[in-house]
Amino acid sequence: MSGSLILQSVVLGVLLGGLYALLAAGLTLYFGVMRVVMIAHSAFLILAAYLAWYFTSQTGLDPLFSLIITVPLFFVAGVVMQRLLISRLRPATLTMMSVLLTFSIALVIEGMLGFIFSGTQRRIQLPYSGTSFEVFGANIAVVKLIAFVLAAASLLALYLIMKRTRFGQALRATIQHPEAARLVGVNTDRVAGYGFGLGLATAAVGGTALALDSTIYPSLHWHWIGPLMAIIVVGGLGSIPGAAIAAMVLGIGQALLQLPLGTTWAQTIFYVALFATLMLRPQGFFGGRLAQRF
Repeated sequence: MSGSLILQSVVLGVLLGGLYALLAAGLTLYFGVMRVVMIAHSAFLILAAYLAWYFTSQTGLDPLFSLIITVPLFFVAGVVMQRLLISRLRPATLTMMSVLLTFSIALVIEGMLGFIFSGTQRRIQLPYSGTSFEVFGANIAVVKLIAFVLAAASLLALYLIMKRTRFGQALRATIQHPEAARLVGVNTDRVAGYGFGLGLATAAVGGTALALDSTIYPSLHWHWIGPLMAIIVVGGLGSIPGAAIAAMVLGIGQALLQLPLGTTWAQTIFYVALFATLMLRPQGFFGGRLAQRF
């Protein structure tokens, strides 16, 4: 393998890792705030991708403009979903029952997309879809770079919300110790609802970024749920920085493995990493102190 080919793979891995970090951020929020395993997160990603495609097909505008509609829409949907469905689950069986509940929501979303848009594959055609430029011998596709920048900006905004706002302080307190948060006056039920909405808002951004460079179809969400679950487990459940680091490491690893193994087999890195984490360090390789600091 030549040095230029390895460099190309590393660049691709970094771009993929940034996107993966954004896609997994919502899953980390759900589990961190409420111990909810949100199987439907990837289905909401595909729903956002379809809304971006439909917005572009109807208006002719860039799909990024659809975020003006989808981000607040998904935030409100997340708050309503938490208050009407998730909050009604019994605390003793919350994690297990949330899997069943969100699994059924994923099926409803998939069926709705298939009914409205049919099972035909869709792809957004943009003026810059085939455009790329070269940096130190590595070709960078413009759509992948835009998706990476969008992911980086969204994660930075999430970081600032978590670290610089009173809501972020309340949310971090709820993640770290909900009982203590209630003792100091934090309305953990309201924070949980807003936290769930914030997680679903990241799905709106992630789905739009995904639609820039992916062919979408209703059942595509099943392809994503495994890798995203692997990322949050490896990174440490509840740790957003841990999930970001794990996403970057696994994204680069996947890109490098594509050279000798091909695209299909390279994705096994997520499942190998998942099994290794569960056997060697169930709390995650990048959680622990990071989770406490964030």
